Amino acid sequence: MEKTIDFTKLVDKKELTSFLDKNKKDNPLYEKVLANYKYQQELLKLQGELVNFQNWVITHKKKVAIIFEGRDASGKGGTIRRFTEHLNPRAMRVVALNKPTEVEKNQWYFNRYIKELPNAGEVVFFDRSWYNRSVVEPVMGFCTEKQYNEFMVQVPEFEHMLYESGTEIIKFWFSVSKEEQLRRFQSRLSDPLKKWKYSPVDEKGQELWDKFTHYKDQMFTRTHNAFSPWIIVKSNNKNAARLESIRYVLSLFNYTEKEKSKTHLLVDPNVVQRYFRLVKQLDK
Repeated sequence: MEKTIDFTKLVDKKELTSFLDKNKKDNPLYEKVLANYKYQQELLKLQGELVNFQNWVITHKKKVAIIFEGRDASGKGGTIRRFTEHLNPRAMRVVALNKPTEVEKNQWYFNRYIKELPNAGEVVFFDRSWYNRSVVEPVMGFCTEKQYNEFMVQVPEFEHMLYESGTEIIKFWFSVSKEEQLRRFQSRLSDPLKKWKYSPVDEKGQELWDKFTHYKDQMFTRTHNAFSPWIIVKSNNKNAARLESIRYVLSLFNYTEKEKSKTHLLVDPNVVQRYFRLVKQLDK
């Protein structure tokens, strides 16, 4: 057996499987390498479908906003990167806003988000959104009770106006277990390339777990509706969460060339589910 091999050059699945089968006993990473190869191949097929989807959005001047919410380290950012990796940057944006400025603090809460909404022929990915006010801000004490209550009353009306104006809103909640979140925090702290991801809010994530759960449940109860439902993505397995969330978005639209897809677009219900009161979540 060769001491090293570049698996990325073995683009043929049969060739890779045959190689690993022959050397399985000497290769403790057999299952991991094969699983990752299958994931990468499926991801490429789905990303090709996303390109077709984006072309359809541009041609038909659709407006699509995809919201990624969830606890810290739940896999939102990594999933967004897989969504956008091969898309035309001129017809899509990623929005990840900093804390509001002094001017923004005195504006209507939704002001800073309205200017980030998709134009015709554009897809916008929100790495956290206006829903900061429904969970993170009340948990961390960044807003008053009055501001929180006003938001919870206004947000369904706000989203209904967007819906009536032709903006498609897809709301993902990435659900991660407490144990997996802690493991990811520890991984970030030990990785010099990921240390920047660890923030004071992350530091409180484990300590305030139950408080986050309370406000998250309130958010689902009061803001889940027919025109703008919440979609729960179980994200302990990052690769599965990425594939199935992409698959979910593609399944919603009858874009050009969809019928010629080289992969199936049926979402795995064990990973992605529409919210309902008794749905099983990892971050209860």
